[in-house]
Amino acid sequence: QVQLVESGGGLVQPGGSLRLSCAASGSTSSIYVMDWYRQAPGKQREFIASMASSRLTNYADSVKGRFIISRDNAKNTVYLQMNSLKPEDTAVYYCHTVLGAAQYWGQGTQVTVSS
Repeated sequence: QVQLVESGGGLVQPGGSLRLSCAASGSTSSIYVMDWYRQAPGKQREFIASMASSRLTNYADSVKGRFIISRDNAKNTVYLQMNSLKPEDTAVYYCHTVLGAAQYWGQGTQVTVSS
C-alpha cells in the first residue's frame, strides 16, 4: 500500500506561482509513475502531469510551458511547480499513483487563483 499526502496549496493572484508537494509513504520502492490531477467545481477530474522514475514526463496541453513536475526519489516526494497561474487553474489538486492493480490518491490540496 501507498499513502500520499499533498501540501502547498493556497490563494494566489493571477500570474503568480505556487509549488505543490506530494509525499509518498508505504511501498514506495515499487512506485514507477507519479501523477498530478486536478478537479474544478462541477468538472471531471483531469490529468495534469506525470513523471516516471526514469524522469520521463508528460503534461496536459493546458499546463504545458507553465507547470513543471519534478521528483525526489530519495525523499519519495513529487513536486508540481505552477507558474503564470490563471483563474481557470483554480481546482483541488490531487497526487496519484498506481501500484499493481490498485490506484492511490492523496486527499487533495486547494489552489485558488483570484485577484
